[in-house]
Parts: sequence; structure tokens; C-alpha cells
Amino acid sequence: MPVIATIGSHSSLQILKGAKEEGFKTAVITKKPMVKIYDSFKVADEILIVDNYKDMLGEKFKNKFNNFIFIPHGSFVEYIGYENMLKSDLKFFGNSKSLEWESDRRKMFKWLNDSKIKVPKIFNSPDKIDRPCIIKFYGAKGGKGYFFVSDENEFYEKMKKIKDTEDYIIQEYVVGTRFYPHYFYSKLDNELEFFGIDIRYESNADGIGRIPPKFSDKINPTYVVVGNTPVVIRESLLPRIFEMGENLVNASNRFFGGLWGPFCIETILTDDMKFYAIEVSARIVAGTNLYIDGSQYTKLRYDEPMSTGRRIAREIKKGIETGRVEELLQ
Repeated sequence: MPVIATIGSHSSLQILKGAKEEGFKTAVITKKPMVKIYDSFKVADEILIVDNYKDMLGEKFKNKFNNFIFIPHGSFVEYIGYENMLKSDLKFFGNSKSLEWESDRRKMFKWLNDSKIKVPKIFNSPDKIDRPCIIKFYGAKGGKGYFFVSDENEFYEKMKKIKDTEDYIIQEYVVGTRFYPHYFYSKLDNELEFFGIDIRYESNADGIGRIPPKFSDKINPTYVVVGNTPVVIRESLLPRIFEMGENLVNASNRFFGGLWGPFCIETILTDDMKFYAIEVSARIVAGTNLYIDGSQYTKLRYDEPMSTGRRIAREIKKGIETGRVEELLQ
């Protein structure tokens, strides 16, 4: 049996726990300050310490990782980069090409548009801004550095504070409720499963409402994700949730050979019951950490606790048992 491994960050605890529940040996690659966490929770059979996560790609670990299957999450995208993942000899669960389409926001919106999912308006130039907008930077940064603008002048004023100008998009700010549905697509069974939903808690944007207006007007909102809140959505909206997921999977086949395993469409639901997709995460998201014993929705389908981490491990186990595991590792 292969070893299920991941980087010690993001959603690693549930990934490792889920793998152990399915009978796999587990390993975590982490930095020294996090070692006590994995010692405490007893989810990793082996802890490998690195100074830099890119060290995983070097010769030092080449033989060690021959029997490892890595489960990518947001920290892989941010700290290693999808380009390095594509070039490496490491075995990743899922289609690594999907991470390129996640990380490049222009490709992401092309993907969403082809999926017939509504998206907020994108402005190609600051001088075109004619409504409230949010400025987002590329990569899996958890909202870090995002900022809000209402016109061209405000855009340039706030960009002066950005030390290293990176690729960004100017996106219309759609007012509504933020819902982040979690999916799992089984390549082995050709079936989409709905795994749960969360709302992200963002600092300091979600704290401003507690401050009197005469003070809050002087505070610039930031959008750094600091936690996640569970939510159950209206049952009448579930058909649309499934439709969005199925459309995204179908479009992925046309663009880059398919999307399988866990993913998330980050949405805004407006008061006229329309979903707008603001981002896609083409791998496990941290909001699934709420449901290590399963969500309200997985309890309807499974008669046992089923986290997203465990569902990944079960798919890999089935791939091994049916001789199709290589189809899952690209």
C-alpha cells in the first residue's frame, strides 16, 4: 500500500486522519514549529521536517517519496506553485493541470463562463471602474492583500501600498451571502457528490459591523480568511448547487482533461436567488475542516463519518483494488 502524504498546513489533519481511517500509513512534511501539532493529534505515522517546502522537490527526498501519494491543498499551490508541481516527479492525487486553471484567474473565468455559471463583471482597466470592486491577486493567498475600491483614483491610491505588484484582477463586488459548496467528483464512478458548505470568516471585513458607523467608515476592510462557519442551504437551492458542479466538471474535460477529487466553487447568492461564482478551488478547501466527522449532507449518503479527507483516501483505495489507481494520479 502506498503512503498518503501532504504538507503540514491547510487541511492536513483531516487528510491524514481520513487516510488512517481507510487503512493507509501516513506522512506529513512540515516545518519545525508545527511538529508538536502532529505529535499531539497522532494522525501522522511519519513526520518529515523541511526548512522550505520546495525542498520536497530536491534529490534528498526522491527515493523516499517513491511510494508516496501526495494530496494537494492550498498550501501546495501557494508555497510550491503549480508550475513546480507539474514538473516534479511526485505523485499527486487529482489532475495537477486543474491547479493551473485555478491559479490563473483569467483562465478560471474562462472555465466558469464555459460552465454557464454567472460571474461578477471583470474590469480590464482601472479607468473602467464604475461600481464597487474588489482587487484580487493570483494564487491561493486566503484573501491576503485583497482590497476594496469604488473608482480609479482609489485604485491607484491603494496600489501604492502594495510592495510587490503581482498579477491581479478587478472584480465587481456582488452583494449577497457567501456560500462555499464542497464537492467530490469520483473518476472511478463518474459521479458528483455534494459534501457540504461553509461561509468564510474574514478579518477585518467581518468585524467592521460591530463598530459604530462613525468609526467604521474610517477603516479599510481587509479580506484575510481566518476561519470557517458551517451552514445548511435552502433545500430548494440544491439542484442549482449540483448543476454548477456538474457543469464545471464537464467544462474541465474540454479544457484540461478533467477535474476529479475534491473541489469548491466559491459563490455569492444574491437576494433574487442568483448564484455568482467568484473563484474556483480545484482541490480540497479548508472549509471542509468543519466536517471531519462528516457534514449534514454526507450523513444523508453515508452510514459512517465521511470527511472529504476520508473520501479521497477511499477513492485511492478503490483505485488500487480495481487496478485503476494510476488514472487518479496526474
